[in-house]
Amino acid sequence: MLCSGGLDSAVLLAHETRRGEVQPVFIASGLAWEAVERDVLGRLLGTPTFSTGVRPLVELSSPVRDVYPPMHWALEGTPPAYDTPDRDVYLVGRNILLLSKLATFCAIHGIGRVALGPLAGNPFPDATLEFFTAMEAALSAGLAHQLNILAPFATFHKKDVIELGVSLGVPLEFTLSCMKPLDRKHCGRCSKCRERLQAFEAVGLEDTAAYAFKPLEVTT
Repeated sequence: MLCSGGLDSAVLLAHETRRGEVQPVFIASGLAWEAVERDVLGRLLGTPTFSTGVRPLVELSSPVRDVYPPMHWALEGTPPAYDTPDRDVYLVGRNILLLSKLATFCAIHGIGRVALGPLAGNPFPDATLEFFTAMEAALSAGLAHQLNILAPFATFHKKDVIELGVSLGVPLEFTLSCMKPLDRKHCGRCSKCRERLQAFEAVGLEDTAAYAFKPLEVTT
């Protein structure tokens, strides 16, 4: 499965280990938050929750600096603000590039099932079930290797993921949901931080992850 240090990714990884052994894959694209995200992922994989059923992490690269504008917010580390809509964080071609790289790895290593973590309400064109079905067919044909692309959390909202994560014993406080982390802490000012804080509030739990700034009023 595609794996990051994010909350959704960590819970999906724990969920998938209930099915069998999982190969986590981290793909670096040169985005501003990836170095911290990779560190967080390493810490997560070292916790007892992931001590069994998880293969050693594979790291691949799929750089976007040669296609994105040099001053793109995701390269510069200047993400959309706290109260901006989800659509403002769209990264053009993101899942197309990631899936193409991941599928090639899977074909070479004889892996036939891929899990990703998009949630219900995701507004991006490359996160729909129709897109995944089309990519599944194209990649399977182009690689001469049958590949099943699944989105197990496609009907989940983030509060559902949090509840599942708690039931699976995932150390959610070690996850990172931020586009501008500061000293390995959530910035508390980007829209991803807002989405995370709102979800914890909806569940009735405190988010004990580290924040450089934590708004007194979460709901916008």
